Amino acid sequence: MFVLNPTATLRLGLWVALAIVLMTVDHRYRYLDGVRDVLTTAVYPLHHLVGWPTTVRDWLTENLAGRRALLEENTRLREKQVFLNAQLQKLITLEAENRRLRSLLESVVDAPERVLIAELLAVDFDPYRHHILINRGRQHGVYVGQPVLDQHGVIGQVIRADPFTASVILITDPHHALPIQINRTGVRTLALGTGHFQRLELPHIPNHEDVQAGDLLITSGLGGRFPHGYPVGTVTEAQFDPASPFARIIARPVAQLDRIREVMLLEGDPTARVEPETSASAPPASPEAPASAPP
Repeated sequence: MFVLNPTATLRLGLWVALAIVLMTVDHRYRYLDGVRDVLTTAVYPLHHLVGWPTTVRDWLTENLAGRRALLEENTRLREKQVFLNAQLQKLITLEAENRRLRSLLESVVDAPERVLIAELLAVDFDPYRHHILINRGRQHGVYVGQPVLDQHGVIGQVIRADPFTASVILITDPHHALPIQINRTGVRTLALGTGHFQRLELPHIPNHEDVQAGDLLITSGLGGRFPHGYPVGTVTEAQFDPASPFARIIARPVAQLDRIREVMLLEGDPTARVEPETSASAPPASPEAPASAPP
């Protein structure tokens, strides 16, 4: 227990009374305004110093929060940019596909025969087997030996028809032979596949025949598979060796065989469905005789 000293109690009472008097005088007469201003000015730096940690804390919190928000926004924008780039690439792909389909449909309008449109499912990359798989089969009316084209010209023919898919041999397959004629002169022969997408060989053309680079090759209509007049290729090289009875003629397919996405199948006479033509079974052809390749 603490015992209050009477002197201390008296001293405390005097100080309290003095404080009350000073407050009353200051309130009524404003005598202490100057003193208060001096004391406030003197204490202000201390006030500022005491509040500085709080100010620094608020500043750091605000800036860190702002930085975090910026980082989150930056991440969102990057993700959005990746998504938009993917969408843009998809739109570019769709635009290219629409152009191909439009070109294919324009070819359909010009074709005298009825056609069936199909899409590519798979490609056989074996250099000795130029085959593709399409998404149409017997259920859609596809049959073995059916001619296949793109918007530029002849691609090949069906060699196997399953219920919902079909295999197509390309004209560049080493085992394929196609009866053709030179559009400018009417000379007929076979276009043989070489295993190269950009190369066909035309054998058995005598040296005296008129064949020039740039000549267009078209289907001759012989052999019972392809109708007459469809573009096949363009002569790129014509060499005539006096020591050889036949010229060496090289052609380039007009169809873009290495870029196929959609194809057309010509709907011919169902009663005339025959096996596909192959060079293995093709007899030597002369320019004056039908260059057919019986199965």
